[in-house]
Amino acid sequence: MEFNPNNNVVKLCLQGMGMEEKGKPEEASKLFLQAWNEATHDFEKFISAHYVARYQKNISDKLKWLETALQFALKINNNTVKSAIPSLYSNIAKCYEDLSDPDKARKNYELATLFKDKPLRGDKMV
Repeated sequence: MEFNPNNNVVKLCLQGMGMEEKGKPEEASKLFLQAWNEATHDFEKFISAHYVARYQKNISDKLKWLETALQFALKINNNTVKSAIPSLYSNIAKCYEDLSDPDKARKNYELATLFKDKPLRGDKMV
């Protein structure tokens, strides 16, 4: 799956990013949530959950959305998506830090490093 600008969920996310650039976070958040609600497969769910996470007001909700995005990213056999995995783990770790859970934070930072250090070949980690 590619980031196809003709895909409706990708279009909604692009529109949401446009609203971000215009300083309209409420509109952006609505578009990202609409993208999530319209997502029908793993790639669409990954990308929309990733953007929904950015607009969560509390850390527990942000963590839930980041973990949702990660679950879908791990299912997708695509180097572009896999390159986002270290960042997802790092953001999840930061949430655990903010929630005063250093053990889970450390575990997720370690996973971020593991995924960052593993080179990608084709569509597989080696």
